[in-house]
Amino acid sequence: MSTIFLRTLRENPADAEVASHQLLVRAGYIRRAAPGIYTWLPLGLKVLAKVEQIVREEMDAAGGQEVHFPALLPREPYEATGRWDEYGPNLFRLKDRKQGDYLLAPTHEEMFTLLVKDLYSSYKDLPLTIYQIQTKYRDEARPRAGLLRGREFIMKDSYSFDIDDEGLDVSYAAQRAAYIRIFERLGLEYVIVQAQSGAMGGSKSEEFLSPTEVGEDTFVRSPGGYSANVEAVTTPVPDAIDWSDAPAAHVEDTPDTPTIETLVAAANAAHPREDRPWTAADTLKNVVLAATNPAGERGLLVIGVPGDRDVDLTRVEAALSPATVEAANEDDLKAHPELVKGYIGPEALGPQARPEGVELDSEDDTAIPYLLDPRVVPGTRWITGANVHGKHVFDLVAGRDFVGDGVIEAADVRAGDPAPDGSGPLELARGVEIGHIFQLGRKYAAALDLKVLDVNGKQQVVTMGSYGIGVTRAVALLAENNHDDLGLVWPIQVAPFHVQVVATGKDQAVFDAAQELAAGLEAAGVEVLYDDRPKVSPGVKFKDAELLGAPYILVVGRGLADGEVELKTRASGASENVPVADAVAELSRRVAEALAA
Repeated sequence: MSTIFLRTLRENPADAEVASHQLLVRAGYIRRAAPGIYTWLPLGLKVLAKVEQIVREEMDAAGGQEVHFPALLPREPYEATGRWDEYGPNLFRLKDRKQGDYLLAPTHEEMFTLLVKDLYSSYKDLPLTIYQIQTKYRDEARPRAGLLRGREFIMKDSYSFDIDDEGLDVSYAAQRAAYIRIFERLGLEYVIVQAQSGAMGGSKSEEFLSPTEVGEDTFVRSPGGYSANVEAVTTPVPDAIDWSDAPAAHVEDTPDTPTIETLVAAANAAHPREDRPWTAADTLKNVVLAATNPAGERGLLVIGVPGDRDVDLTRVEAALSPATVEAANEDDLKAHPELVKGYIGPEALGPQARPEGVELDSEDDTAIPYLLDPRVVPGTRWITGANVHGKHVFDLVAGRDFVGDGVIEAADVRAGDPAPDGSGPLELARGVEIGHIFQLGRKYAAALDLKVLDVNGKQQVVTMGSYGIGVTRAVALLAENNHDDLGLVWPIQVAPFHVQVVATGKDQAVFDAAQELAAGLEAAGVEVLYDDRPKVSPGVKFKDAELLGAPYILVVGRGLADGEVELKTRASGASENVPVADAVAELSRRVAEALAA
């Protein structure tokens, strides 16, 4: 401790909101270099290296082979797959002195694909799985929570290459099993959930989420075992309803009812139902959004959802990826006078507003696209806007009086909603994504012309899988999940050292004994940090030891006169006196048993 490059802090950094960020900075594991960018100090690098080693061992055991790509990449491969534009503002783009376009890689699908294309040409070369542990870059709009969401971060990304879909299934299963082993070895709680592929593309996609209150991702799970990222949850579609006896739609005066609450109140007061009161679920809310594609082109769309639901922009963006989505502004509404704020109805939207013979998205199409929630099935009756200020239409029947341009999963998911697979009511929880696996299929191989000769001598496009783990994010989650009011409490398999030996007092014999114990422990294979600072009070040394988070703290002090040292277990807080002569053997045994557990 007298020479290690380390300074601990007693106060939390002003910009640190979550415990992992606060403690990793205070304990001298990382330092902020810029928003979302961190310098790793010696103790932090030790933890990072141990996490990487666990990942590396399991990747190798699953048949992976390690490679390493540059982080600075040319534009052309990403342009070939469309991701130069699809990534939008999240991509760091730059030019060299010759005005050539480059990027700082957010992921490396293109480069892995081109490397295999360069070296392999036959089905006999496959299957293949290669991986790297590499720094990635994303220009996050709002980096937050320290290492949990940064602009520079370390990922393990691996890619499988197979001749057919059956081979991809095998490779995918092997990587999935490796991920389970990795997170179990790290001691990270995880839930495997169905997910959206987003800009990565592909078909099947699963996320490994670590449940935590500081998580940005919302996921759902049911008593029967269903689990999914909220973006991937699908709505059980009700059966269509016979509308043969439904009354004709009729427009009624509903003054001063621009919100669902005021509309329901007015409907019950002036137009009561015979069987039951009107509720928000009987209303059709038409929400105007603006979507911007990667080329910067902005356009409006309207989503119709039951009035007791809100539109979840995260789910909308997942459905419309790679477009970004936001609520329409006043200028958007002024440019479309047919949209009467607070009274928008289907008649002004989509197929209802599109002249006969004009197709959706054609050059002649000026109608605003209209997408409907899956609950809006044929035969359902609604109260919705009449496109006139102060008026709503009642008994408007889906399928009879209006249709949409399509269906979209856009409404918020709520606790108690039925699971899509019928396995019970959904529970909502928060988590952090620590791993994501994709069956990419042939998207990148086709775009970059990765083909091999099959058993019949014919060219076949290779099918791929992509598998990512957030390595620096795993470090942050380990800190987030393993701390107390005093500081970090590292699991022994990732701790920067197993034991912190603390020499207290001024007696030289104490320091000599502590030095001897530290040397003995190191000789026994135990990783030690020795606090040998001669002019630092015991109180400061104890606070530092608790903050740094070694699994065990060995205190050499007043008890030395009686032939004893104090052994503290950081996680439990338990403390016991151990004979000096037995301390090395006892600690070595405990460390070995903990590492083997």
